[in-house]
Amino acid sequence: MSPADLRSRLEALLPGLEFLEASDRLCLTLPAERLLDVAALLRRTPELAFDLLSDHCAVDRPAEQQIELLWQLDSTSHNHCLALSVTLPRENPVSPSLHTIWTNALWQEREVYDLFGVLYDNHPDLRRLFLEDDWKGWPLRKDYEDDFMITEPGGGRR
Repeated sequence: MSPADLRSRLEALLPGLEFLEASDRLCLTLPAERLLDVAALLRRTPELAFDLLSDHCAVDRPAEQQIELLWQLDSTSHNHCLALSVTLPRENPVSPSLHTIWTNALWQEREVYDLFGVLYDNHPDLRRLFLEDDWKGWPLRKDYEDDFMITEPGGGRR
């Protein structure tokens, strides 16, 4: 299915949602409260069959006081792809967990939690993945600082 055909089909199935077009991938933006239902529809609708969650990441946007979550989905049977985007408030970033739809979301959500501080509702094992349990802060947020950060070329510090 071409990106244009995919967009037409998604617009028919999901009226009222916004689409952004990237260079090679259609991106569907939606509110967090619709994420679980939309993701289930994308996985279970035969002509869509997004059976692979290939990536999940976050983007910290401190100027807007937001954290954007992105999911990269692929259909291995239809050879099409789609990105999902959800924007959360930076102060209290909470998203539904997608582990009941794609089991590999368990690990990807733990990584985003560990590095950005995003909480996932109904995640059965949301804890740090890379960092120690008593680590303070979220290292991939743009305002994160610690005593050992190198902030200038050549190893200098501010």
